[in-house]
Amino acid sequence: MDKPTITIRRAEPSDAEAYHRIFSCPKVIHGTLQLPYPSVEAWRKRLTEIPDGTFNLCACVGDEVVGQLGLHTFPHGPRRRHVGQLGMAVHDDWQGRGVGSALMAAAIDLAENWLNLSRLELEVYTDNEAAIALYKKFSFIAEGTRPNFSYRNGEFIGVYAMARLRQA
Repeated sequence: MDKPTITIRRAEPSDAEAYHRIFSCPKVIHGTLQLPYPSVEAWRKRLTEIPDGTFNLCACVGDEVVGQLGLHTFPHGPRRRHVGQLGMAVHDDWQGRGVGSALMAAAIDLAENWLNLSRLELEVYTDNEAAIALYKKFSFIAEGTRPNFSYRNGEFIGVYAMARLRQA
């Protein structure tokens, strides 16, 4: 199978329906903190009313949005201005095809080369082996485990707190 051409761009309010499709996928619901049955209008609002310091990126193959990444910074927190927090999701049909890597590379470039962030943080479910491997590929390390962090599908699940420090 040919590797698809993936482009990364800033998300727009018009992407709300695509985000709705992504966050309606069973694997995405299982691997993120989002609840099932998202509404298009909630995504439209999230993509329209963007908090200061939030950067929403989306991955596209042709005209189709197949993944998303949010980079959240702390512009009003003087002691955490050097930090960004990441959250991402890739449509079930596109997982394992380079979309996550393209999003992560773009986020790291934005964070380190344009926003002067020196620390990126994320949380990942302890059973999400594919995501953990992706993050390790980009030099994230597990800093600790948070047991019973989230309630998912009738039981509590832990997360790894992972971080990447900018390479000198």
